[in-house]
Amino acid sequence: MDVKEVGAQGKPVDWLITGLAQVASAKGQGPVSGAAMEATVQEGVAVAISGGEIVAVGDAAELERTYQAKERFDGQGGVLIPGFVDSHTHPIFFGTREEEFEMRLAGKTYVEISEAGGGILSSIRGVREASKEVLTARLLKRLDRFIEMGTTTIEAKTGYGLSTADELKCLEVLAEANRLHPIEIVPTFLGAHDVPPEFKGRKSDYVNLLMEEMLPLVAESGLAEYCDVFTESHVFGLEDSRRLMNRGRELGLGVRMHVDQLTPLGGAQLAAELGAASADHLECVTPEGIDALAAAGVIPVLCPLVPLYLRQSEEAPARAMIRAGLAPALATDFNPGSCYVQSMPEVLTWAALRYGMSTREALSAATLNAACSLGRGARLGTIEPGKQADLALLDLPNVGHLTYEFGRNPVVAVWKNGRLVHQRPEVQGVRNSL
Repeated sequence: MDVKEVGAQGKPVDWLITGLAQVASAKGQGPVSGAAMEATVQEGVAVAISGGEIVAVGDAAELERTYQAKERFDGQGGVLIPGFVDSHTHPIFFGTREEEFEMRLAGKTYVEISEAGGGILSSIRGVREASKEVLTARLLKRLDRFIEMGTTTIEAKTGYGLSTADELKCLEVLAEANRLHPIEIVPTFLGAHDVPPEFKGRKSDYVNLLMEEMLPLVAESGLAEYCDVFTESHVFGLEDSRRLMNRGRELGLGVRMHVDQLTPLGGAQLAAELGAASADHLECVTPEGIDALAAAGVIPVLCPLVPLYLRQSEEAPARAMIRAGLAPALATDFNPGSCYVQSMPEVLTWAALRYGMSTREALSAATLNAACSLGRGARLGTIEPGKQADLALLDLPNVGHLTYEFGRNPVVAVWKNGRLVHQRPEVQGVRNSL
């Protein structure tokens, strides 16, 4: 950028982040695919922040002359990236399910565990019995961990209440956490996560409850932006999913869908038919499903740690999706059963190793494309003037180390909406007020 002198004192800004080895970011406001997925890397630049927004990204010496910062941060040769946008999480639960992990190690499958009363159903009792206050307290601790890992925005699904009262309770928990915590939460109603035990053998009755009571009340409450459904033959098949998502759309909710995770059921084609904001998982998607998603412009949200966690051999065909013109996003799918992981840096490493994504492709997928899947690409996901200042500083010599180094958290500091919300204790002295 061109920076002009504005006087000895310089233009006042809130922050000036200097001493950076690199700034790595995708560009633009829309989802990127193909060659555009390779995030741009700039060296010798600084970043100025004011009023919660990025106001300049340019030559460090020029920005030093041009801006007078209230506070400065010396990056000490680190890499600055956009805050991660985790576009698929299930963070509201009471207890963990490590015993199911041991069952999988012994050879049990996801469906076998579910049919034995485990899986999603095993989380229902804890959520139903816990108070809103207890669930909020536990969620806030998890949100702290997200921030520590460089994540500044999450999509958060309900789905462990599976009754009208408990699903609304979970949405109220998300709203309260959104008020109390700096992380940005995008709430999704996932009442169609499974059939609750009281409706065993009466799936059609539960679908009717979702259609006639739960979805209308959720829409009326204004507590959810999206609705979602787990589209698999052992839970909600194609026709039930079509009815539920059409109902949600009629009520003003956006549509997100779990599809083709365990079987090639054709959920991707249904997501394309419905114009869903995202089609998630897709480990078993067919070539026809990929073509349908591409034609409809649906963003695939891929969760590369889930097949590893579930000991499945199928991987989402990310490279085929990119070749087809799709703009994949990456997410943790953080939940107590199939992926008890909150680290987006680990997700990026596995996307590189399992999908064959380059580091810069994976970074774009975990920031801009993920933001676009949530309808926030105009505001989030890149380091450009005019975008919200959601940033993560990494103690890495270059962006390639983001996927190359594995097993530690590289995040030094995090800004959300222009405010420093996390700083590793040993670098407290790096921040200098002027």
